[in-house]
Amino acid sequence: MLKLNGQKVELRSFLDGTLCLRQAPPAKYANIDWRYENDGELFALYSLTRHLQKFGLKVNLFMPYIPHARMDRVKNDEDVLTLKYFAECINTMSFNKVRVLDPHSSVSEALINNIVIDNPNEYIHSVISEITSENDDNLMVFYPDVGAMKRYSDAAKLPYTFGVKNRDWKTGQYLGFKIIGDQSLIGGKNVLIIDDICSKGDTVLHAAKALKACGAKDIYFFVTHCENTILKNKVLTSEFIKKVYTTDSIFNGEHEKIEIFKLS
Repeated sequence: MLKLNGQKVELRSFLDGTLCLRQAPPAKYANIDWRYENDGELFALYSLTRHLQKFGLKVNLFMPYIPHARMDRVKNDEDVLTLKYFAECINTMSFNKVRVLDPHSSVSEALINNIVIDNPNEYIHSVISEITSENDDNLMVFYPDVGAMKRYSDAAKLPYTFGVKNRDWKTGQYLGFKIIGDQSLIGGKNVLIIDDICSKGDTVLHAAKALKACGAKDIYFFVTHCENTILKNKVLTSEFIKKVYTTDSIFNGEHEKIEIFKLS
């Protein structure tokens, strides 16, 4: 979905399937908000941006979720580094600034021109405050990989441990999960799992099972960018996860166990 200065941009199609886009230029400034749904929106973004620049407007892009962020490295000749080519497309639009939230890796930051990075700390703090107000101070944090630990441990400022997932690079199949940090911290504690991106939720579900096996009590999950596919998996129906917190960067569904932070 695209918005221009807070108003939704209608993306229609002609009978042959090509984009039909009509947009009067604003008088003074142009802020585009892109809540990614599919790659087809990229051409609409390009067309809208070039149209606005034709009238001498400087265009700012708010793209909280960076599409293709997870495809930030390749391991063989068959892998296509789509993040690089996506960033090249964004850069051709010559945005005045590109504001993003919680990039998946430093690769995204390096590839996108004029990038401005928002961190999710305020949302993490809100989640911690909500949980601790209900459960006193009996809370620790768990990071499902070393990358998450490095990104969020300073923001959470709570005792923590971490784990590692084993996944087949080509097929995406889950091969296992284990806790490799200090397991003695877990017994009798409520646990907040923190990560940046979630699709179906396999990682958090395996992590929660491992935490429960170590004696964890209630388990909560904060993820900055949550795909709608989480609604189709077992995370929300299992007894392992009490509540999920996320932003509306890409999630636009509803579920009684999901609390959504609205971005602006």
